[in-house]
Amino acid sequence: MDELAALSLAIFILIATSCVTILIALTRKPKTIAPTLPPGPRKLPILGNLHNLIGPTLPHRRLMELAVEHGPLMQLQLGETSTVVVSSPENGRDIAFGPYGDYWRQMRKICVVELLSPKRVRSFGPIRAQEVNELVRSISMVAAGGGHEEAINLTYRITCRTAFGEKAQNQEEAFSPVLEQIMKALGGLNLWDLFPSSNLVRLVSGTERKLKKLHLEADVILEQVLRDHVARRRTERVDGGGVDDHDKDLVDVLLNLSSKNHGLGFSITHLEIKAVILDMILGGSDTSAVTVEWTMSELIKHPRVMEKVQKEVKEMFDGKRTVDEADLDELHYLDMVIKESLRLHPPAPLIAPRECRETTVINGYHIPAKTRIIVNAWAMKRDPRHWNEPTEFYPERFFDTSIDYNGQNFKFIPFGAGRRIYPGIPYGTVMVKLLLANLLYHFNWKLPYGINLQDLDMSEEFGLTVKRKHNLFLIPIARHPQPS
Repeated sequence: MDELAALSLAIFILIATSCVTILIALTRKPKTIAPTLPPGPRKLPILGNLHNLIGPTLPHRRLMELAVEHGPLMQLQLGETSTVVVSSPENGRDIAFGPYGDYWRQMRKICVVELLSPKRVRSFGPIRAQEVNELVRSISMVAAGGGHEEAINLTYRITCRTAFGEKAQNQEEAFSPVLEQIMKALGGLNLWDLFPSSNLVRLVSGTERKLKKLHLEADVILEQVLRDHVARRRTERVDGGGVDDHDKDLVDVLLNLSSKNHGLGFSITHLEIKAVILDMILGGSDTSAVTVEWTMSELIKHPRVMEKVQKEVKEMFDGKRTVDEADLDELHYLDMVIKESLRLHPPAPLIAPRECRETTVINGYHIPAKTRIIVNAWAMKRDPRHWNEPTEFYPERFFDTSIDYNGQNFKFIPFGAGRRIYPGIPYGTVMVKLLLANLLYHFNWKLPYGINLQDLDMSEEFGLTVKRKHNLFLIPIARHPQPS
């Protein structure tokens, strides 16, 4: 009897315990499963993954090495900033089409419709022709033993004349050193950007203070440009004349938008005009010059390609004193050469970082809001899954393909893609083609005495654009009549 009572008590306790356990399980909140973040290297306190980027390897190359180890969608903690690096065309397509604000859309519409449309770019052809012909004449004067003339000065003059007009030489000369300092400040590592909550880092780095000073200097120059244009336009109205549409510079175009809508649905302030002009000069000068120099570097290293592209240019313009911009679209092999140069040496290998406005999912990984996204376009253009022998300079790979500069094929996005693609593609490509066509038509080129092709240093220097670490010096040999 005692044994039966003990057994009954044990069963009761077991049932009661089971009921309590079930009740607790039913009432307890389900355990939250942490979202899956992209993989990445191990982090250190405070620094995060900054130590992974320290060293002689340039950032775009180092990020590609890390992506090989951790995957094409990789999470890094750079100081206080959560960052995701995209290194594959497949994931890049998901990134490129995010939402943007009204202000950004308006500024882009101004650039695409009014400033950088194919028609507007063509209207500034005489400026390009005049400046390039002057450069050719300058090179021909030292052809017997001269050297390389830096393309940055040419592209800067063309961009300033396009923006400011013919009568702003003083402002153009004053703006040049300020622009150079701005590019150096923006191209360096900004610790303040990585530790935004630290006043100490902000104070020690000095970047913010330096940029504010440079911005004030640039603003003074651009303000004088605007005042001169406003005064000239006022005088022309009093005299009963006007600015012929073909003679307008970009400041004139923007001033028209500040007084009339012109069907765009909005107008812009003088402050916005100055910001647009500054962006135009920053983006239109250095990138074209860097592309020309890298292309000439690859051509001098590959005599077969140099001979082939010079033959095409010679057949197109043979016997003429000048290269006609209208015929540039017929230089198909030169176009392949430029594309291949941009594939190996994009001026901006890391497409400008931007911040996720809301949490999103890419390839099964959660990307939290406020995460900074960096697209490593350099890695995409050297991905062996998409490019055969990706490190080789072989322009023929672009023969009979639909790949162009417009970012539709994400394995080749030299100017970005989606809504954030660089709006100045027509402006930049015609500048590069015109300068290269002239250099290849009017001159043969060789390395200075004592330097072999194998010894040509192709090292990079990282900054706002990735240029040659050491300037390219070549000896020109005149071969066709020079512009009169």
